[in-house]
Amino acid sequence: MDIAKVSSKGQVTIPVEIRRKLGLKEGGKVIFLEKGNEVILINSNQLAFAEFQKEMMGEAEKAGVTSEEDVVDLVREARRKL
Repeated sequence: MDIAKVSSKGQVTIPVEIRRKLGLKEGGKVIFLEKGNEVILINSNQLAFAEFQKEMMGEAEKAGVTSEEDVVDLVREARRKL
């Protein structure tokens, strides 16, 4: 358990071990989620990526991409168009 002090401006230093676990770097952004009486701190980049993954679930199958070879073919086609 880590303890942090709140400054007069409402600022808190996130302990280094927590920053490492969340993959936070200088200038990184966090999101505060309220769940009942608890507040959860999340790396905003990780949350955005997880949401994107959720949104894209099943899209490869809809597009007929079922193998690694299909992905390689799509990349080749995209590069050729460029």
